[in-house]
Amino acid sequence: MNLPTLADFEDAAGTLRGLITRTPIDESHALSEQLGVPVMLKMENLQRTGSFKIRGAAYRLSRLSPEERARGVVAASAGNHAQGVASAAQRLGIAATIFMPLGVPVPKLLATRGYGAEVILEGATVETPLRLAAEFAERTGAVLIHPFDHRDIIVGQGTLGLEVFDDVPDLDTVIVGIGGGGLIAGVAASVKARAAAVGRTVRIIGVQAANSAAYPASLAAGRPLQVATTPTIADGIAVARPGDVPFEIINELVDEVVTVTDDDIARAILMLLERAKLVVEPAGAVGVAAILTGKVKATGPTVTVLSGGNIDPLLLQRVVAHGLAASGRYMTLQIPLPDRPGQLARVSELLAQVGANVNEVLHTRHGQGLQISEVILQLSVETRGEEHRAEVIAALRGAGFEPRVVQD
Repeated sequence: MNLPTLADFEDAAGTLRGLITRTPIDESHALSEQLGVPVMLKMENLQRTGSFKIRGAAYRLSRLSPEERARGVVAASAGNHAQGVASAAQRLGIAATIFMPLGVPVPKLLATRGYGAEVILEGATVETPLRLAAEFAERTGAVLIHPFDHRDIIVGQGTLGLEVFDDVPDLDTVIVGIGGGGLIAGVAASVKARAAAVGRTVRIIGVQAANSAAYPASLAAGRPLQVATTPTIADGIAVARPGDVPFEIINELVDEVVTVTDDDIARAILMLLERAKLVVEPAGAVGVAAILTGKVKATGPTVTVLSGGNIDPLLLQRVVAHGLAASGRYMTLQIPLPDRPGQLARVSELLAQVGANVNEVLHTRHGQGLQISEVILQLSVETRGEEHRAEVIAALRGAGFEPRVVQD
């Protein structure tokens, strides 16, 4: 296939100068200890619009002819691509129309409108906006800007790889999340071209959310496949079918693709908050999740791309709670008790003895399966990890109680 060249990426980097931010890269000592080699974080969560998407959008728009610019652009997205297109269009003086689903997070909706785009809300999922955007382009002549399945988008995203190689010249491995494949295709092509120019090789590892992993099956089949997906917190990479253009590049250049669960991603977000002081959206944290779960191996300096930081505060609250629970540091218990005085005090005393901190208490006589003489005590408890969590449950059972852990 006709791969983008090093000259293509360098030209794109020059074009994007002033339109994007050169984001920082810094070592994570906690992840370095985990992987056994230096691990650096490429912080695209600090990029303009909060994600890498503006790279591809700005480069694609910059290459439109004057006649195409006059017709305007249209895109469909639930978040990051919408903001990237809207911001790039505003800076280049191009009219932009963005179709978004009705349930789009409010911060992403307000940001997209804030960049001057006309936003049209339609449909429960992104499939409806995608259809409407295509119809709008056909009807009005506006240029449809695809989020990943276009060579210019891929070349724009690949400028990130040039920055990574410049900042970490002894680079061994790059870990990148995969949705449709535009980012990892660009990074793989640019990094491997830069490495080949100096007689070196670099491994590229892709990471997908297990609930929406189209690439493992597609790579095994040798062609893009539509796969069944289930909901995932990493909605930014929840794509049911690889893009045709990025798939060819990924099939040739990406060395390995692994998957991580939503629990893994939640733990990664929590780790980045606590240890790196970085707010990262679920799709941007999958590389860290792969490191924490031992899904990737490396023999030298490794960079994982934090591809975005656009997470709704309410989702962040839920993800943090989920991450704490998945790490054994928080749990909700239901304990049936005899309906007589002193039972709550007994439970409180036991929890104090094992050093568990109670955050919330619900005491109720209403519940399915309860006897007339029983009540349910529901407790939200902070613990120090899996061992301490097991100790708390064992202490309650040893005292004759029957605690049940409530899954969040």
